[in-house]
Amino acid sequence: MAIIRRLLSLLPRPLLRRAVALTSVALLIAAASVVSAGTAQPAAALDNGLALTPQMGFNDWNAYGCDVSESLIKSTAQAMHTNGMQAAGYEYVNIDDCWMTHSRDSAGRLVPDPAKFPDGIKGTADYVHSLGLKLGIYEDAGTATCAGYPGSLGHETTDAQTFASWGVDYLKYDNCNNNGVPAQTRYTAMRDALAATSRPILYSLCNWGQDNVWTWGANVGNSWRTTGDISANFASMLSIFHSNVGLASYAGPGHWNDPDMLEVGNGSMTATESRSHFSLWAEMAAPLIAGTNIPQASADTLATLTNSRVIAVDQDPLGKQGTLVSSAGGLDVLAKPLAGGDVSVVLFNETGSTATISTTAAAIGKTGASSYALTDLWSGATSSTSGTISASVPAHGTVMYRVAGGTSGGTDVTGELRAVGADKCLDVPNSSTAAGTQVQIWSCTGGTNQRWTHSTSNQLTVYSGSSQMCLDAYDNQTAPGTKVVTWPCNGQRNQQWTLNSNGTITGVQSGLCLDVTGAATADGTLAELWTCNGGSNQKWTLA
Repeated sequence: MAIIRRLLSLLPRPLLRRAVALTSVALLIAAASVVSAGTAQPAAALDNGLALTPQMGFNDWNAYGCDVSESLIKSTAQAMHTNGMQAAGYEYVNIDDCWMTHSRDSAGRLVPDPAKFPDGIKGTADYVHSLGLKLGIYEDAGTATCAGYPGSLGHETTDAQTFASWGVDYLKYDNCNNNGVPAQTRYTAMRDALAATSRPILYSLCNWGQDNVWTWGANVGNSWRTTGDISANFASMLSIFHSNVGLASYAGPGHWNDPDMLEVGNGSMTATESRSHFSLWAEMAAPLIAGTNIPQASADTLATLTNSRVIAVDQDPLGKQGTLVSSAGGLDVLAKPLAGGDVSVVLFNETGSTATISTTAAAIGKTGASSYALTDLWSGATSSTSGTISASVPAHGTVMYRVAGGTSGGTDVTGELRAVGADKCLDVPNSSTAAGTQVQIWSCTGGTNQRWTHSTSNQLTVYSGSSQMCLDAYDNQTAPGTKVVTWPCNGQRNQQWTLNSNGTITGVQSGLCLDVTGAATADGTLAELWTCNGGSNQKWTLA
């Protein structure tokens, strides 16, 4: 009884009232497993063999909201089967919220709404499977879904078994009405319940980017939402791109950052903006989940969604998420290494006017050739360059190239980060591991507090293991004079740094240079961000 009392004291009040009202020993046992999971070490990492490349498919929510039905899912599946989407790689036809009744049956099982799904989810799945496609479904890691239907918190085993018995292939698991139960506890419980069914069910975590999910998601799901919901406009897409692009180090085969579904063909997104949206999601190795009316999609929308050259970048088996090479004044360059040595490059114009965006083969990690082949992934045109990669890019537009030739595939570089002007090392004072410690220059000692690693995801890290910290522009500030500190690595743009060929180090978010304050040379002089001016106090070597 002491254990039960302890469990009840830990439960949030709404869940406690429900437990008491049900007076169910089974529910208390389930609560015991939930609470203990929150304090124990996570179970074995997810290894279900799924999503070795980012998942591709359809979800009804963006276009239809709660107006989901068996006929809608079947007609969408049929359209995907015949309009080229299935052939292009789209595999999952996913049902979102509002598919069930408001009450479970007498055995505690979820019940498909018979008016919406007269053949049940099983009958719908059978039809989708007959076309060579797979069926996905939606549930919530809380007591109720976002639309108020029964959630799976406390019912994980029953619901996972139900989904498996229906032939479900994909679970999108939302985050509403979670009663304050820790996210890892709730999402891990369903992970283990899905695994126990022995049916391969792709597991998509939808906790809106909360709790730094990218730092633990790979052990729990095949993908995890990194942000809140997307809307069908350029501003929303742009905001989500900025939030997701810095998280490349957390993604890879079987586990992907998910910046939410595609709005291609929806709302106020123009054809140019939709191509940018699709290009950026492919470059970031994001799941490609179409969210438009597929049976009535325009030829332009289908042409965007089925561009095989861009899809190949997203589905590249190397499994690297593209990273920002440079970002200044709303003109962005991203590079994504591909299997076989090619590199995908995106030139993205965030601004409202046409602009020329340029980079170089060396900047994207290509070396060793006098000429590189360029393929424009939207037009299909081919050209060559001796090193410069440049294009005039329309407002809100994107030019996307595949670059071949030479060698590529940079590696992490570790060593002392030496300030050229002072001939001293970038140093964490007193070997501190406290978050927010402002870095300085100091006579080089060879200590671990002076050994920095520049990673292929553009982070500068110090220390290792659980003590690892990232060089960070304090509080996401972008003004000259911003402090440069150590902070737990979170993948955000204020922790991304570009090592330039002229010896400068620029912050990806700010475009400012890593600077020794006042060009001083004394031990203890602090580092900061400052407008790039070519001074020796802004030149660094890493070796």
